Amino acid sequence: MTKFAKLGLEKSLLSVLDDIGFDTPFPIQERAIPVLLEGDDVIGQAHTGTGKTAAYSLPMLQLVTPKAGIQGVIMAPTRELAIQITGEIKRFAKNIGIKTATIYGGQGMGIQFDALRKKPEILVATPGRLIDHLKRGTIKFNNIKHVVLDEADVMLDMGFVDDIEFILDLTPEEKTVSLWSATMPPEIMRLAETNMISPKRILVDADDLSGAGIDQSFLIIKDKEKMKFLFDFLDGNIGQCIVFCSTKMRTRTVARELYKARESVVTIEGDMSQHKREDSMQRFRKSKADILVATDVASRGIDIPAVALVVNYDIPNQDMVYFHRIGRTARAGAKGRAITLVSYSSVAEWEAIKKQTKVKMTDLNEKLGIKISIPDPLKRRSMPRQNFRQFRKPMKQFTRRRQPSRDQYEKRTNKTEYVKRHNFNQKRRW
Repeated sequence: MTKFAKLGLEKSLLSVLDDIGFDTPFPIQERAIPVLLEGDDVIGQAHTGTGKTAAYSLPMLQLVTPKAGIQGVIMAPTRELAIQITGEIKRFAKNIGIKTATIYGGQGMGIQFDALRKKPEILVATPGRLIDHLKRGTIKFNNIKHVVLDEADVMLDMGFVDDIEFILDLTPEEKTVSLWSATMPPEIMRLAETNMISPKRILVDADDLSGAGIDQSFLIIKDKEKMKFLFDFLDGNIGQCIVFCSTKMRTRTVARELYKARESVVTIEGDMSQHKREDSMQRFRKSKADILVATDVASRGIDIPAVALVVNYDIPNQDMVYFHRIGRTARAGAKGRAITLVSYSSVAEWEAIKKQTKVKMTDLNEKLGIKISIPDPLKRRSMPRQNFRQFRKPMKQFTRRRQPSRDQYEKRTNKTEYVKRHNFNQKRRW
């Protein structure tokens, strides 16, 4: 098998990889690292958990020059992913002297100004906050030689395409660009055509949506029964667990019920402040919490090896999101489980997702003996038609003609006496 030493990496990086325990590269690393070391552009398509971060960061660490300004920029769609990438690069740059800074929205500008004063060689940033610094002049791209677009398809889905174009226009023409994505929609290819020079396409299991190493199962139940079964699955789990919900309110509700049951739980959802999101993620990374309840903001790129179980409390609204969710377990060749709780109203959407997978899923309804009884409005038992007249009670006959209320005022017997002016002189008013 190919070793990292045969990929052209320097001894300083190889010693760090040896200390970490990295010996044999993953396929995406084996194919991408030599190409990037030669300075060629790369389009990498591989699914989550395949080692993409090391594939683009190791060549960058070897090629940048210490104390020569910002030479590499890595763009990521979310804050959590940007923080994770920075942590990985700092591990690899332990003995090299290359500094990395993280730039993302939601964090105070003062903290980022302090990080930039240390003159890092590599930036990891979200597009929006990076543009803020470029317009302020606190970040300059004069010396940029390496540009990485990580999770490019997600950034396009989030509407960052104009921001990415703006940022790329500010970089020098001579640079190495690598684009990494799990899917390759037409927008990605158009972005590559306008900003990359003869890129080498590296496709590793591009069409494999099986979720290798993941034991996938599903259970079709009523929505109100989901919490009961969630507790059952958590009781039998050894390791950490991520529970994915469809909405922010759903996330809070599930986390509240788990907290009442004295479970060690943290949450991540869109309305949380950046400080709380970072605190939740750090607690989960350091195994101070056993369960993470999150929306799909945590479904891309988050690498936590201890996650043994992923529960889809709600099915995702897109097919590909399902595979990104379950990809949080079975990281780097490990084994894991993924259980999807399907409510009766979501059976059709779930069948569409099942058709995309290439492995047999475990039907927990059949295994646990739980019957599916979906109420069909077209098959409801209809009562036989009955004659309305036989149940109708006879109406009472009116003995007098009904009069409108206006007539009652016209036929008053007592005439109203009006108060005359001279009465105020003869009597007291009250």
